[in-house]
Amino acid sequence: MEKWVEILNTGELKQGEMKSIDVSGKEILVARVGDNYYAADNKCPHLGGKLSSGNLNGTVVTCPLHGSQFDLTNGDIIKWTNWSGVISKLGNAIKSPRKLNIYPVKVEQDKVKVELS
Repeated sequence: MEKWVEILNTGELKQGEMKSIDVSGKEILVARVGDNYYAADNKCPHLGGKLSSGNLNGTVVTCPLHGSQFDLTNGDIIKWTNWSGVISKLGNAIKSPRKLNIYPVKVEQDKVKVELS
């Protein structure tokens, strides 16, 4: 069953900005890129860093803890961590790479809504 929840007005987020919003007990990252809005879990699937405190470059969000990067359009992993060599292999063995959970978003009039299931 789909449940669309209003999370903000379009004027509340400027182009290239992102912020964390509590939606029905979930911490959701909301980002605006151009006229498009994206929503995802605010916790990095690597070690739980707050993605809203990271960087946004186009639709790619970078975690502030270890540099993991995810595409907000589909949750795909761009880079799992900024570690290299043996440390990277050890880190992958302990916590295997996982996509970022994203949420469908729609804009109706000036309201941005996210779909929760």
